[in-house]
Amino acid sequence: MASPRLETYCCPNRDAATQLVMSFQPEVFCGVCIGSASVSVLLTVLQLLPKKGQILRKMPKASSSSTILLLISVCDILGGLGVIFRSSVWLGFPGFIANISVANATDMWPSAFCVGSAMWIQLLYSAGFWWLFCYAVDSYLVVRRSAGLSTIVLYHMMAWGLAVLLCVEGVALLYYPSLSSCEKGLEHAIPHYITTYAPLLLVLVVNPILFRRTVSAVASLLKGRQGIYTENERRLGTEIQMRFFKIMLVFIVCWSSNIVNESLLFYLEMQPDINEMPLKNIRSAALITWIIMGILNPMQGFLFTLAFYGWTGCRVDLKWQKREIPWESMSSSTVGENAYPSPVNYQTNLHDPKKLSTTDSQQTDEAISMLSEGNTSGDDRITRSSPIYQGW
Repeated sequence: MASPRLETYCCPNRDAATQLVMSFQPEVFCGVCIGSASVSVLLTVLQLLPKKGQILRKMPKASSSSTILLLISVCDILGGLGVIFRSSVWLGFPGFIANISVANATDMWPSAFCVGSAMWIQLLYSAGFWWLFCYAVDSYLVVRRSAGLSTIVLYHMMAWGLAVLLCVEGVALLYYPSLSSCEKGLEHAIPHYITTYAPLLLVLVVNPILFRRTVSAVASLLKGRQGIYTENERRLGTEIQMRFFKIMLVFIVCWSSNIVNESLLFYLEMQPDINEMPLKNIRSAALITWIIMGILNPMQGFLFTLAFYGWTGCRVDLKWQKREIPWESMSSSTVGENAYPSPVNYQTNLHDPKKLSTTDSQQTDEAISMLSEGNTSGDDRITRSSPIYQGW
């Protein structure tokens, strides 16, 4: 699971609220984290692998949205592996863990493990948040026809750059002036919590707005393409809207417990004594949400693949033979062979209004297909490309 309390625990003078949750049934909690993360990682990898019966196709034009979805899954897999590693060491080497943040300790490896593993988990999940935000931005730009091939480079710079910057900045402020003598007080830890939860809150607030604007723009595109809004186009718009809804539903389910838990722990930290009887229900709620976090946070990876691609099946194709076929649009109109006109044909289209109109319609089909890809039903699932090939 991902929580700023993992880094706070590495300080010798950790606060009482952090000590409360980190010392509550550590064997049970680590076992829950290992089980949840292992199931999520295995099922996520299974979802991404090519399956028998699928036509492994490669798009003629790189789809940044497909690449972003794959990178989100990669971040979840690596973050889940970090959870498994940290929890396994916690269970297997209790003596090693007992030396974490011991004042004036000569062995720095326990503290290094505590900080390194916590930063790894935070960095990967934080990068996943930024990639999810980039996906919402890219979806909107694709519909507005403002996304080019260079935008994926900007997304890489923003997602990885901001994730590393916020992670390093938050940890540096938390461990000032040194790991063995962290400053005391809630005010000292607040910048670290802000840098941790800023991308989470950004996705929680901004992504629904961008998704709603994208759905409205899709409806306008579908109406403007033929001048009418047919049943097929209405169904396609509903599929795109449902895909965005599933993404936000998974995100809220997996991370709302973190916000609740952090609010409860902050409230406890502001009390002079968190062990008072009137605070018993608050302590119990904080411990319950702590366990829920250990279950739901690692499961995000698998649940996201269900929201992105649906269930892709268990029949893994280990031959890894990639066959290319012409890309077919999933919308009601069929895209022609020259869905991506070459520079030679572009000049001809400038002087031929009919061809130019056809090209615009094809571009609309491509934009809609990128957003709705992976949400087909029935026999169309057999011809869907593996997520791995969609993303590269």
